[in-house]
Amino acid sequence: QVQLVESGGGLVQPGESLRLSCVGSGFAFSNYAISWYRRQAPEKERELVATITDTGEYTDYADSLKDRFTISRDNLKRTVYLQMNNLKPEDTAVYYCRLLRWGTIYWGKGTQVTVSS
Repeated sequence: QVQLVESGGGLVQPGESLRLSCVGSGFAFSNYAISWYRRQAPEKERELVATITDTGEYTDYADSLKDRFTISRDNLKRTVYLQMNNLKPEDTAVYYCRLLRWGTIYWGKGTQVTVSS
């Protein structure tokens, strides 16, 4: 079955960097765009962070994050990455990867990122 597994989260100080990974299985990974979303609080909606196309040729970002976050992928490793630089307390959230395949949305379980001094 389709699985998305995120990793790489943790506790960091403001200004530091993290790289998140999302490994996909159970589907033709290289045929699909993948997105990163985040939820900053349980009562908030998940917000789109970035999307990368199947080949990695095109990427798109939330306007407020494009200067600090970079999405990339390695199809041989079936992995999408999110490089996050100059992290701020407001980046604290659970980060999820998302797949839209044949009209169905799949989510990973998420990885917690906490930015605090």
